Amino acid sequence: MKDSMRSRLERLTQRLADLDEFLSSQHAANDMAQFKAITRERSELLPATERYAEYRRLESDLDTARQWLTDPDMRDMAREEIAHNEAQLTALESDLQRLLLPKDPNDHRNILLEIRAGTGGDESALFAGDLFRMYTRYAERQGWQIELMSASDSELGGYKEVVVRFAGNQVYKTMKFESGGHRVQRVPATESQGRIHTSACTVAVLAEPDEAEAIEINTADLRIDTFRASGAGGQHINKTDSAVRITHLPTGLVVECQDERSQHRNKDKAMKVLSARLQDKVDRERQAAEASQRKSLVGSGDRSERIRTYNFPQGRLTDHRINLTLYKLDQIMDGDLSELMASLTAFHEAELLAEITAKE
Repeated sequence: MKDSMRSRLERLTQRLADLDEFLSSQHAANDMAQFKAITRERSELLPATERYAEYRRLESDLDTARQWLTDPDMRDMAREEIAHNEAQLTALESDLQRLLLPKDPNDHRNILLEIRAGTGGDESALFAGDLFRMYTRYAERQGWQIELMSASDSELGGYKEVVVRFAGNQVYKTMKFESGGHRVQRVPATESQGRIHTSACTVAVLAEPDEAEAIEINTADLRIDTFRASGAGGQHINKTDSAVRITHLPTGLVVECQDERSQHRNKDKAMKVLSARLQDKVDRERQAAEASQRKSLVGSGDRSERIRTYNFPQGRLTDHRINLTLYKLDQIMDGDLSELMASLTAFHEAELLAEITAKE
């Protein structure tokens, strides 16, 4: 193991001990925000420190086994033990390298997932509805909370735009590579001659800011309009000005919400979406500034980048960033995204590791 990795692991182990000591005191309980932050940091450190403790134990066992080589009665057993421990240490070192990769500060956050219909008219809106169902079914499999924030229905079904909130364990870490252009190739339901059409949707994954860390929005920068909601909802939704449209004047960002009967509730949801979009704007500007120093094939989040193709006649999904093709499109559209997400994460980690290795 390289000295730099060992030194960092020693520091992390000491940091974990300090956190445990603090959490056992009364100070943390008096500040819930601090308590949550420290608990989260501890959970992030624990896997690496546990694996490092296992690594040190194996090193000790290996030293003992090598000492047995001088004993003729123990030599064969020692050789077996040495071979076993050396293989275990190699595997553990690989795990530790992965666990020490730079962490995305947003990985623990919940997200707002935005899906917008693009080129392709009604078929694009139908595909937006398919993507919405695919992601919500995946979220259900993960045990995440699902909350519809806003939706603009299209005339033939699907959505012109839909925003949904996913809350749970490391949602952003799992979903962050979904931002970009999603292309579909299939015969639309409205196509009478059986021709294959190509349509597209845009997906954006926005990390939900913590309340304490959210961008402060000046109310003077907002124009808030109320209007009568349209669509399903019965008589009440059509008789009250419950729908809310918020325009952030400095950036021109516009957020609408009409899915709740309460104007106050719609305004609250719209403000959450606006806050996430403003934070995402800041994050993307920072990432663009860093792009010359670091280019990630899967982590750019560029909305204009075509990242994936869903080919229904062939039952094929292709992720163009990592050259991954899966022939199980029906299962994927039903929310079976585990293999895809794992492949994207593994590719990203390999990129980071190669980058770090090149600098050493």
